[in-house]
Order: sequence, then C-alpha cells, then structure tokens
Amino acid sequence: MSQTIQKTLRDSAAMRWTALLLLAMAMFCSYIFMDILSPIKDLMQETRGWDSTAFGTMQGSEVFLNVFAFFLIFAGIILDKMGVRFTAVLSAAVMLVGAFIKWYAISENFIGSGLENWFNNNLNYIPLFDELGVSPFYQGMPASAKFAACGFMIFGCGCEMAGITVSRGIVKWFKGREMAMAMGSEMALARLGVATCMIFSPYFAHLGGEISVSRSVAFGVVLMCIALIMTIVYFVMDMKLDAQTGEAEEKDDPFKISDLGQILTSSGFWLVALLCVLYYSAIFPFQKYATNMLQCNLTLEAPAPDSFWASSSMTIVQYVISLFVAATGFASNFMKRNTYKYGLLGASVVALIVYCYMGYRSQSAGSIFAVFPLLAVLITPILGKYVDHKGKAASMLVLGSLLLIGCHLTFAFVLPMFKDSTVGGVVIAYITILVLGSSFSLVPASLWPSVPKLVDAKIIGSAYALIFWIQNIGLWLFPMLYGKMLDATNPAGTAPTELDHTIPLVMFAGLGVAALLLGLVLKAVDKKKGLGLEEPNIKEA
Repeated sequence: MSQTIQKTLRDSAAMRWTALLLLAMAMFCSYIFMDILSPIKDLMQETRGWDSTAFGTMQGSEVFLNVFAFFLIFAGIILDKMGVRFTAVLSAAVMLVGAFIKWYAISENFIGSGLENWFNNNLNYIPLFDELGVSPFYQGMPASAKFAACGFMIFGCGCEMAGITVSRGIVKWFKGREMAMAMGSEMALARLGVATCMIFSPYFAHLGGEISVSRSVAFGVVLMCIALIMTIVYFVMDMKLDAQTGEAEEKDDPFKISDLGQILTSSGFWLVALLCVLYYSAIFPFQKYATNMLQCNLTLEAPAPDSFWASSSMTIVQYVISLFVAATGFASNFMKRNTYKYGLLGASVVALIVYCYMGYRSQSAGSIFAVFPLLAVLITPILGKYVDHKGKAASMLVLGSLLLIGCHLTFAFVLPMFKDSTVGGVVIAYITILVLGSSFSLVPASLWPSVPKLVDAKIIGSAYALIFWIQNIGLWLFPMLYGKMLDATNPAGTAPTELDHTIPLVMFAGLGVAALLLGLVLKAVDKKKGLGLEEPNIKEA
C-alpha cells in the first residue's frame, strides 16, 4: 500500500519564492515612492520654494507618527494578532492613501486653493512638540511642504508596517529553509526601486520639455496601486497555505505587556536594534540628498537637447540595462552549473559597465546614483546564502560598518577634490556608490535573520516592530538634521547645485563609527552568551 505524503505550498520552492516575489514587488513600489522627490530636490526649491530645511523636515515626516504616536508598536501588535496577509493588505492601502495626499500637495491644483491658504495660516506652532524641537512643521514652512508632510506621515505608517510584515511573512514561508537568502533577495529586489526612482523621477519631471514635479509623484501613486494588487494576490496564496497547514492567522493568546518586557530585557535585541538605527540612519537619509550631493560635487554639463543622451529613449534603454544587470546578477546565484553561473555573472558585469558609461554620457546625477542598488542585487543573495550555511552574521555587520565609514568620508573629502575632472569625479562617485550599496547588502542578509534567534516565535512581529520603531527615530531625525546643517553651513541664497555637503557627510561617517563599535560589542556578547548569531541558519546534517 503506497503512502501519500502531502506537501504544502511552502514545501514547493517555486511557490514560496513566488510569495516572496509578491512581497518584494510591493516593497519595490514603496521604495520608489519613498524617495520620489530625492532626485529633484533642486526642482522643489525652484518650483515650490522648498529650501533644504523644508525639504529635510518633509522627508523626515515620513516616520513621525511611527515614532511619536508609537504607530509601529501598534502595527506589530496588529501583525501578531491579525497575521501576515491582513496586515500586508492594510499596509498597502494606507500607503496608497498617504501617497495620494502627497501627490495633491505637490500638484498645481493645490496652488492657490483654500487648502493652501489654510496650511499657510495653521500648523505654525505645535504645543510641546515645538518646545521639544521635534515638530514636523514650523513657522514659514511652505504650505505644500506641510500638506505633503501630512501625506508622507500616513504613507510612512503603511510603509513601515509593510516592512515588519514582509519580514514576518518571510519567516513564515522560509523558516528552516533558506531564510537569510530569502530576506537578502527580497531587499535586493526591493532596492531596485531606488534605481527606478533615481532614473524616472527626473524623467517624468522634465517630460515634454515642461517641468512638473507633480508628474513624478503621480508616477509613484500609480505604482502604489500596483503594490496593493500584489498584496491582495499574496493574501490569496497565504490563505491557501494556512488551509493546508491548519495554522491560524489570529493568535489565541491575547497580547500581553509582558511580551514586550521579554524583548526589552534581551541585551542581544538591544544591540541589534541600535545597530539597525545607526546603520540605516546613515543610508536612507543619505539617499534623500545623494543626488543633490553629486550635483554639488561633480561637474555635469547637460548633453545637447537633440542628442541621444538627452532623449527619453536613452532613459528607457538605460533602465532596461539596469534591469538586465540586476536580473543576470541575481539569477547567477541560483545556477548549479558553473558555465551558466559565470556566464550570467560576466554578462551582468559587462552590462553594469555599459550602464555606468551611459550614466556618464547623460551627465545626470540621478542616473549616476541609480547604480547604488545594482551591486547589492548581485551580492545580497550570496551573503544571505553564506549566512544560511556558514553563519558569521555579526562579523558581516562589522564589515558593513567599516565600508560605510569609508564611503561617507570619501564623499565628504575625496570626491570634491575631483570636481574639476569630469571623468575622474564620476569614476570616484561610481566606485564609492557601488561599495556603499554592497555595504548596505550586509544588513538584510545578516541582521534581520538574526532576530528570530533572539525572541520567541509568537512575538516576532512585535520584536520587528520595536526594532523598526527605534530605527524610525533615526529616519525622522537625520533627514531633518541634514537639511538644517546644509542651510546653516552654506550662505543664504546659495544655488541648489552649489551647496557644501561636507559636515552632514561627516555626521554620517560618525554614525558608522558608532555602528562599528556596537558591532564589536555584539560579537563579544554573542560569544559570551551563545546567542547563535555567528552560527548558520541551516544546520548541516
């Protein structure tokens, strides 16, 4: 009599990686919208009157409610109580609402409206928040920036909720399997959103020869609609998985404050959380200013308007090449035969060189910085696979901190030395951006898969929420500090493309130094307490 072995969806590699792809595509879209204004900071100043302080305050507002209204803590509780699929759809819907509000604030329809008048006359003083110096608004802040900040706050609630939900979803589908590789792959694919944003935000803003910053934001809103669709498809897949396994999405045990106490008393958790806030604070806020930093430190001359390098066709071709770089580099990780593996890897490297050449010829700072995630897409799965089979997660965090320090110091002191060299400056910029992108890859491949080793499975959602909440403090603070530093260290009236970014970049390097010290402490604590951070996720038989 034959014995039938019933398999679930997650036992199928194709199905669990499809679930991952759906989550990653939703995050891909959110990453685009998150930085949709970053490549056009100069245009925001020229067309909407946003100086660096207004720009930085608006950008930091994304995480204001998460930090000061503790929304992320509630999001973690919702995730633990309602499950992955419900929270995934909810987060996408919230992001879409916030994105639409931000689009309207940037649009021409807002100018001269009664709503603009209201924002001009209100929210200039927020009791207590103003006294503490943490208000998301201030006297003299443009009305469009205030209203955009309101929308960005709502978007940020959904975006960070999506972040913890995706992490929890990967744990659900990949625990005991290639979890670190899955988390690294998800972040690698999602970060292609950075390249997409840097290439297409300026493209849509200049489309048709007439500058319109609202077109760029509208592009992001359309993508958030797509993100909602992706989460709905994931909802169906996840529901079918639970029907097969008999697992319940809702927890029978009520949430207890003591659950948070269990997390907060873990020294390993605190070290990982602090590492996260230091590391991400030196990356995400930097992305918001990176294009402008390059504009200020490189000698860029726009190509002839009638040339291929200034055409919309060049933008499309360059983006297709960037996708080819990412796809071939990513696929090489899954090839069993060396012929295919190294063939795809070689094709990826050649395409990357072609992409860099096109970025140089287009003389676009956005296109140059768009290379940031491409190397990450290639090496993040490699690093994740290494952590799965060999371990050394804490050591990777230390290495990532060292690379982070070197990159920001290079941007601060070395890149300005090559401003008069049109080729040398771009080469230095490309190399540093690629190294920074590879440094960024070390975190999702090593840090996030370490969290399940530190807390019980039933409160993983709350643990991720706490880490994201702590991280959000930095993501709120440092964009605002960067903008204020730019205005404070540059004479009034300095052109948007002539600003000196040295001091803010040194600040980011300082965050890297602090992360390095914490990484070394984490290694010592792991060795002493046996947290298992240096051990592989997949135990060899």
